[in-house]
Amino acid sequence: MLRVENLVVRYGAVEALKGVSLEVPDNSVVAVLGSNGAGKSTLLRAISGTHRLHRGRIEQGSISYGAAGRDGSHDGNGGLSRIDKLDPAKTVGRGIVQSPEGRRIFGRLTVDENLRAGGMNSSASKSTRTETRDRVLTLFPILAQRGSQRASLLSGGEQQMLAMGRALMASPSLLLLDEPSLGLAPQIVEQIGEIVLEINGMGTSVLLVEQNASMALRVAQYAHVLEVGKVSLSGPAEELAKTDQVRDLYLGHGAEEISGTAAVGRSQHLTRWTG
Repeated sequence: MLRVENLVVRYGAVEALKGVSLEVPDNSVVAVLGSNGAGKSTLLRAISGTHRLHRGRIEQGSISYGAAGRDGSHDGNGGLSRIDKLDPAKTVGRGIVQSPEGRRIFGRLTVDENLRAGGMNSSASKSTRTETRDRVLTLFPILAQRGSQRASLLSGGEQQMLAMGRALMASPSLLLLDEPSLGLAPQIVEQIGEIVLEINGMGTSVLLVEQNASMALRVAQYAHVLEVGKVSLSGPAEELAKTDQVRDLYLGHGAEEISGTAAVGRSQHLTRWTG
């Protein structure tokens, strides 16, 4: 589990996050909705350790009560371990991995080389890394077909699959997904949502930052709305989809479809990405 408490993050004198609190339970998908500039990406950067906090705390509950992490970060708070003072590499080592907005793949490297780069910080054995790669390629068969191809030559949807696959090569317990639907065609967005569900079904929690509320609320169990650095609304995803605020600002005429399909979408058979 991940717990964020009263998070304040500044860029100079400007507060990008103003006391944000939320939790990501084990084996869950939690969505954070909001428009550009709401602070969504800043939240993920703070969790991953790439942007320092001004105030607040971030805790991870993946250790046994009373035990200290290898980095000595346990503070005795009910079995939770503070991670907000760790550098990004140590955060990855604790199973929290970010797939950033805009994909940020290594365009001059091949697909296979990008995937190998994703597992570079792993302390797992060679056989375990091979098993992880096999699972990633099973989830994204198109990447197996494009293995020797330069990543820059992939389509937008394929590049997003590669960015997600690269993050999964680190075997995260929590995957931070930043706007995975950005710039993609509607049918590809739906496939992204299906893959998020399948990743979660494999035992990985997902914190999904999205402007595409329709997709996010279909796959998430719980959601938060972030506005100008503050959480303005929180609740079960299916319930949030029924609120006037979310319907008017994010869903439009598609709102009536969410509540009736959210639970079904989370339980039905998933189609893997094939390109």
